[in-house]
This record gives sequence, C-alpha cells and structure tokens, in this order.
Amino acid sequence: MIDNAYGVPFPGIIFSEARPLWNPNIILCMSLSKLGLPGSRCGIIIANDKTITAIANMNGIISLAPGGMGPAMMCEMIKRNDLLRLSETVIKPFYYQRVQQTIAIIRHYLSEERCLIHKPEGAIFLWLWFKDLPITTELLYQRLKARGVLMVPGHYFFPGLDKPWPHTHQCMRMNYVPEPDKIEAGVKILAEEIERAWREG
Repeated sequence: MIDNAYGVPFPGIIFSEARPLWNPNIILCMSLSKLGLPGSRCGIIIANDKTITAIANMNGIISLAPGGMGPAMMCEMIKRNDLLRLSETVIKPFYYQRVQQTIAIIRHYLSEERCLIHKPEGAIFLWLWFKDLPITTELLYQRLKARGVLMVPGHYFFPGLDKPWPHTHQCMRMNYVPEPDKIEAGVKILAEEIERAWREG
C-alpha cells in the first residue's frame, strides 16, 4: 500500500524527477485534500479489481452514506483531463512558491550555522536540522508551543533504530503552507528560541 499524499501523478507536489510505480500487487492511494477539498473525504485508489471491490464494500458499510460531491467532482475532472493539468499548473507551482518563500524567511532569521535545511524534494514540509543544538528538539518543541508555534520534533520519525542517533533529536519538521506572514512570525520566534538555547548552553 502506497500513501501517495504528495507524489506523482497526482497531486504532483514533487520538486525533483520522479516516476510513478505500479504493479498489480500495489494499492495506490491519492487524496483530493491537496485540491483544497479535505472536507470532501474523497480520494482515488488504484488497485486490482478484487481489492477495489472490497474497499468499495467496506467504505459503504463504514460510511453508510459516503458523500457524493467529491467523487462527482473527481469524475468530471478526470473526464475533462483537468486533474493532471491542475496538478502541474496550479498545485505544484503554488507549493513550490511557498517552499521558496519559507526558505528565504528562514535564511533571513537563521544562518546555516544555526539551521540547515534538508533539500526540499516535495510534500508540504521542510526538515530543519539544528546541528549540535544544546537542547533536544523535544524541549525546543515545548518552548515553541508555549509561544504559539507548532513544529514536530524529528525523533518521532525515526522509530526502531538499533542504537541512539543524536541527529534524531536535532531535527524538526515544519509545515510551510500557512500564509508567509504567519510563517515569518513563527520563524522569528523559532530563531529567538534557538538563540536562547545557545545562550543558555
């Protein structure tokens, strides 16, 4: 099962070369939420006929009355060949512009010495690396949260490691989708807390 929340062919929020993967053993799931319609609770599943039938039956039982707006919109978009065009000409450029704006804001407040940015290859998040930060990103998270800024500490994304790895406690995941003024306000607070951590040692 592939949760294709950001990848190709839809919604295509990928900033590097990527090719879709498919074979009859794959269940490929895509969502309408990146079209700005998360409330439609609708997506696309590509799988073999037996799997699709089972999922359709299960959804009918679980949801009792699944909404029809999302599927109706999606069917029309597919018939008109709008889905991939929308991904390429609207969705991808929107998120690419947002990630570039966010990187510029981060660099305005935080030097590479204080914060490295993992290469953004897609999705709606940036990975920030605070190399040798004197506190864990869990503590940084608590301090940011107290000031109204939410970022996710990186250690949650490294389950099952054989031995401790300091890097896992030096990274955070940041959503770059909010309006640039909100991003700037949050990054300014982040920079203040990073400086506080270094100052207090």
